[in-house]
Amino acid sequence: MTMPRDTNAHGTIFGGVLLSYIDQAGAIAARRECPHKFVTVAMDTVEFKQPVYVGDVLNFHTAITRRGRTSVTVHVEVMAERFKDPASKVPVTAATLTYVSIDDDGRPTPLAAQTEPRP
Repeated sequence: MTMPRDTNAHGTIFGGVLLSYIDQAGAIAARRECPHKFVTVAMDTVEFKQPVYVGDVLNFHTAITRRGRTSVTVHVEVMAERFKDPASKVPVTAATLTYVSIDDDGRPTPLAAQTEPRP
């Protein structure tokens, strides 16, 4: 749920706050795909389609779109449940992020072999 501390001068949620949440959602999806340490290396264009208001509940839907030798690409879609109408779900934004698996020294490391398909 979005809170007043996350608002800008217009009374809506800062875009940077949403970007942080998108990055976290994508990182969780990457880690579920392969239990490694991941760092964000890229985020594609983000267009804010609708504002997010205080009290809205944000839903982050993720999908792995590519798995490379050391990287995972995750698409994240953000929907808002409006505080005044919880039944409505409004598309807010979407982004595709690329994460690279790293070792303890911060160097790219190959992903473990995938043995079972992800649900």
